Amino acid sequence: MSAADIAALSKAREGRWRPGLAGQPLHSEIFASTSDASGAGLALALAQDALRVAGEGDNPLAEEHDRRQVLWVQDARAVQRGGRPYRHGLPRELRDRLIHVETKTPEDALFALEEGLKCRDLACVIGEITGNPRALSFTASRRLSLAAEKHGVALWLVRLDAAPELSSARMRWRAAPAHSAPARWDAAAPGVPQWAAELFRARSHAPGKWILSNDDGRLRARRHGPTASNTQDIGDLVRPTVGRSLAAVARM
Repeated sequence: MSAADIAALSKAREGRWRPGLAGQPLHSEIFASTSDASGAGLALALAQDALRVAGEGDNPLAEEHDRRQVLWVQDARAVQRGGRPYRHGLPRELRDRLIHVETKTPEDALFALEEGLKCRDLACVIGEITGNPRALSFTASRRLSLAAEKHGVALWLVRLDAAPELSSARMRWRAAPAHSAPARWDAAAPGVPQWAAELFRARSHAPGKWILSNDDGRLRARRHGPTASNTQDIGDLVRPTVGRSLAAVARM
């Protein structure tokens, strides 16, 4: 392998998403079904990973000192189909920091999300909106992106039973439940929850598929696909999107 090939391979690996990366986008979307809790679960796992990275080193917002609240916004259909967040099912460090807002309409949910993103006293914002409401247009998503980036508050918006449309979200995921990992001490007991996650659009990363788990508060990933084995990690990804337009990606 030539030096040019090695350099190209190194550059490609640097562009691959993996848990623990610093400087992640502040506006992400997660597409999931209302028949399971994979969307909310993945949103929480990604949020925990981002907050942990932000709290490493000499950052003044280190995790042990960062007790800012987490805003969770749901429209009425999301509550009806999936229920409200269950406090005792949340990560331990977030149980006493949750602010839950339930709105009647998607328009009200978008307003609450945008207002939350303008508040630097929040650690992050999680939202759940069902379907493809007219209010959630490209312009509305652009407003969310601008608010998140201006004020430095991250948003993970779970799109329940929705089709991917044009959006300014910097990362877009598909989430589905996966078989839990084997329990350490009892093979018949349920293990650590896992998600089959597909990153199908990202500004700074190539698309890919992983099995993700949140083990002891740390997000872990291994490659997922027809040829992937349980021992493979996040090394090789699929489907480069160089040259694809935003509209082409949205139709995938």
